[in-house]
Amino acid sequence: MIRRLAFVLALSLPAFAQAANTLSPDQLLERIRSERAAEVSAMAEREKAFLAGRGEQARLLAAARAELNAQKTEAERLKAEFDRQAAQLAEQEKQLAQRVGSFGELFAVVRQSAGDVAGHWQDSLLNVQYPERLARLKALSESRALPSSEDLEGYWMALLEDLAASGRVERVELPVVGGDGRQVTQPVLRVGTFSAFGEGGFLRYDADTSELLAPPRQPAGDSLVKSYLQSGDALAALPIDPSRGSLLAQLQREPGLWDRVQHGGLVGWVILGLGVLGLCLAAWRMIYLSGVSRSIKVQLQDLGMPRDDNPLGRVIGVLGPKPQLADLETLELKLDEAILQETPPLERGQGLLKLFSAVAPLLGLLGTVTGMIVTFQAITQSGGGDSRLMADGISQALVTTVQGLVVAIPLLFLHALLASRSKALVQLLEQQSAGLVALHLSGAPRRD
Repeated sequence: MIRRLAFVLALSLPAFAQAANTLSPDQLLERIRSERAAEVSAMAEREKAFLAGRGEQARLLAAARAELNAQKTEAERLKAEFDRQAAQLAEQEKQLAQRVGSFGELFAVVRQSAGDVAGHWQDSLLNVQYPERLARLKALSESRALPSSEDLEGYWMALLEDLAASGRVERVELPVVGGDGRQVTQPVLRVGTFSAFGEGGFLRYDADTSELLAPPRQPAGDSLVKSYLQSGDALAALPIDPSRGSLLAQLQREPGLWDRVQHGGLVGWVILGLGVLGLCLAAWRMIYLSGVSRSIKVQLQDLGMPRDDNPLGRVIGVLGPKPQLADLETLELKLDEAILQETPPLERGQGLLKLFSAVAPLLGLLGTVTGMIVTFQAITQSGGGDSRLMADGISQALVTTVQGLVVAIPLLFLHALLASRSKALVQLLEQQSAGLVALHLSGAPRRD
């Protein structure tokens, strides 16, 4: 109380000091008394409010303690109920074990057998025709409850159904996923659990999606499938996949001709370009020599009338229709000069074709070296543990070598063929020129 009075006096001192100059002592005393009474009243109000709030807090505390006691009582009751039910459950399990007896071992064997059969049927072709059987087997193998008589009978019927269906060859309507990803229901010829055939040939079963897929690449023997489907005989030949789709799946991963060509890389494309250019050159020269050969054959039928559309006619035309050359040496030189002029057009392009046939193996060797460089770079970067990382380099090395040999060998044969044909034409010109010399020496007239 003394502290409060001191605080009030301290607050009143500035006002007192200010009013002392204008108020009388009696007025100042009266003012201090009135302010003191107001402050005491305010403090009493605040103390009353504090006492009222303390009562409310005490009431809330008492309510919370009562709620806590009620919850403890409920928890004890629930624990007692839980213990009672646990004891009752243990007693019932004991009674169940006594009543089941040897049937528990039988049910365990059934669950194990159902799990084994489900794993064996996971990649079976019959899952498309009977899609619900795997779900039943998995439910039976994973169930913790005792199987009913209906479950055991359904398991037995599923085994008999699989046994009967695996020995049938039948046509059924099944959904098939085509190469474009669309699923279409179509007639499917199913041969046991080995193979399935659709409208386009073999079908492959995908165990992950449980769907029949139409592979983009068909193996050999699809004509036998079409013959079997169109045949009305009781006995007919039909190819099957004994691996149940494994061989067909490997066929889809096998690279085709276009894939192997792409493995050659830039060097492979250069080799193929040289091969195409060489073939075009050889075809052009072959057509040209064939035309020259036909024109010479026509000229041989009328040697007395030389023409300018063939080498033989131009050689004969050097001397004119009635040669007057008495000097044999001059005649021979004239004929040799004419033959030499006709020889380059006949042998044109053979040197370039021979160059192509020699460069192609060298380019194949270049591709081999670059492929091995790529292989060693892969080994350096990732080690040699994974052979798939080295496959690109090795494939490039081998493919370019094969491409070089495949291009060089036909070009060599074509060069030899063109050389032999051009040489035969040149020999024909030399023979005819020798005949002209002989006729000139004998002075006999030309014969048609």
